[in-house]
Amino acid sequence: MRITKLLQRTVILMVLVLLRLVAAGQVQISGTVYERSAKYGMAGVSVRGSSGAGAVTDSAGHYTIRLPYTDSLSFSYQGKATMKFPVKEIPANRPFDMSLHVDIKVLPTVVVLQNDYKEDSIANREEYRKVFNYAPDFLAPASNGAGAGINLDLLFSIKKMKRMEAFRLKLEEEERDKYVTHRFNKALVKKITGLQPPALDTFMQQYRPSYEMLQSFETEYEYYLYIKDWSTYFSSRWKRDHPVQN
Repeated sequence: MRITKLLQRTVILMVLVLLRLVAAGQVQISGTVYERSAKYGMAGVSVRGSSGAGAVTDSAGHYTIRLPYTDSLSFSYQGKATMKFPVKEIPANRPFDMSLHVDIKVLPTVVVLQNDYKEDSIANREEYRKVFNYAPDFLAPASNGAGAGINLDLLFSIKKMKRMEAFRLKLEEEERDKYVTHRFNKALVKKITGLQPPALDTFMQQYRPSYEMLQSFETEYEYYLYIKDWSTYFSSRWKRDHPVQN
């Protein structure tokens, strides 16, 4: 009996040891990846282990990854990778932050109060509901009440159909134009670029994005960067063509 109990205790002890070893086999590492000045977190940095596990930093530069204790960790950005850091040498229960030798462009925080474009768009759609929801119905109830027949009136009013379609396309084009004006407004551009009239007015005309271009920007940061980069190019040309008269 004593041998049986001793054997049971031994087995339980071995199981607990194995569970601890398994639990200790994976280590969770968290931290923030900064740019060269260590002031701003970097988004989109690849965080990878030699074993193949990976993660990507969020918009604030934060990351979390679980790796085996025997693994190593490295960071890469735009094809350039850091050295590998052994997991066993990374301090436990402390953020493992990293500063990459990369300069990133930081745009000012922009808050511009505008009329609610969505509400204006909804109102526009409501006002012209018949046009936006227009769909020709070529089938009409049969005069004898049996089944459906051909809507001859509609078949003979092709011109009306074309007018409705043209009007709907015009309304959609106006809606897209209003959307561009809402996004690309003077208050926003002036805040980002620092341009003043008449340079600001000229820039607004020359670099007004299309509706399709605005849809192509995945984030507001990419859109603001578009404005900032082109304003730098525009400003150099403006100063060259409009020298200050003393």
